Amino acid sequence: MKQETVATKRPMGFWMALALVMGSMIGSGVFLLPASLAPLGWNSVIGWVITVSGALCVASVFGALSKALPKAGGPYAYTRAAFGDGAGFAIAWAYWISMWVGNAAIATAAVSYLSQLFPVVGTHGVSSAVTIAIVWAFTLVNIRGTKLAGQVQIIWTVAKLLPLIAVIGLAAYILTVQGNSVVRSFELADISMTSISSATILTLWAMLGLELATVPADKVQDPERTINRATLFGTAGAGAIYILVCSAVVLMLPVAITSVSAAPFADFVSVYAGTNAGTAIAAIGAISALGALNGWIMCQAELPAALARDGLFPAFMGKATANGTPRNAHLFSTSLLTLVILMNSSRTMASMFEFLILLTTAIVLVMYFSCAAAAFRLIQTGILKVSAGFKVILLLAAIYSCWTIYGAGSEALVWGIALLLAGFPVFWLLQLARGSKIAG
Repeated sequence: MKQETVATKRPMGFWMALALVMGSMIGSGVFLLPASLAPLGWNSVIGWVITVSGALCVASVFGALSKALPKAGGPYAYTRAAFGDGAGFAIAWAYWISMWVGNAAIATAAVSYLSQLFPVVGTHGVSSAVTIAIVWAFTLVNIRGTKLAGQVQIIWTVAKLLPLIAVIGLAAYILTVQGNSVVRSFELADISMTSISSATILTLWAMLGLELATVPADKVQDPERTINRATLFGTAGAGAIYILVCSAVVLMLPVAITSVSAAPFADFVSVYAGTNAGTAIAAIGAISALGALNGWIMCQAELPAALARDGLFPAFMGKATANGTPRNAHLFSTSLLTLVILMNSSRTMASMFEFLILLTTAIVLVMYFSCAAAAFRLIQTGILKVSAGFKVILLLAAIYSCWTIYGAGSEALVWGIALLLAGFPVFWLLQLARGSKIAG
């Protein structure tokens, strides 16, 4: 009976949490990024190795924080515990914005792949309507309950992992039969720190989401153990798949094809396995992006709901249905997501995707650094107890976060800081309103 109660209140076990991490990370990035990475050649491979290594350090920090503070809200809960309500709210505010803005990019990627199957979907007006319909469909799935959303996430994750593994097998087969002649030659003269830095920033977008298992912590079974394992295994698994699959597309497909492709992954399979296989991959690309969208939509509501329960956001955002789902937070967040899609409907899908990547990445980079700083602070206060080896990992995570913030460029940095600072006046206004309501 007790186990049934725990399963009902905390429906997310390890596999659901792992699917949330991997399924949310492996989305639009693995299918669209090769077009941007193609001109960088082997620099992109080095960039991937740096990104995955840095992401594993950051994932270790989130894993340790989740053990010490298994609270809903993830990054918000950690920064709040370390620096107080104001800092926690500012991080949550910026991170929440990055979620529904980033979801617009993921939904755009899904529609981009659907347009390869159904050209009418890519026409002006229709693409925006389809994108909006998709985000609301997943919102309704999440409103039905966390358990259903988690089960859907597992199905989506498995559906996209199998073909990715198959493509890795295809690349290995090609190399076995044709040898290294199909691979772009490695020239030391082409390697540069500028190109590596560019590749690192581009590939970072694909790793965003490694922290997602920490957000719905109050719905995860045995969160102290489950979140840590799901975060580390999910980041390592997604990173390994990214390095293998994206490197195969970038290095084994002519740059003239990859750099201008709207679906480089599909083009890769078409060249080596025929047109029908390429069409199938276009469908898998859409499935992959949709699977990522499901997980992010779950968390874009869980975060403001956690703030509302702590009295730092309007109370109506924290109200839950009988199944524990923050319905109001879902409806409000997706309404804002819909506005982002409509405001960017005049852009092409490619330019919209690039702009939303810039904005989302900028905010998340600042959040990663803030969580590393929070970990340092919580170690000093004795809340977070770690080994000397972990302190080295924490330092590397902080350095990596700073380097990627610098590498993102001034425009990204300005967006990240501006949206972070915008949270403070909102926090003060909400506090004033709350104080007036209590006084009244």
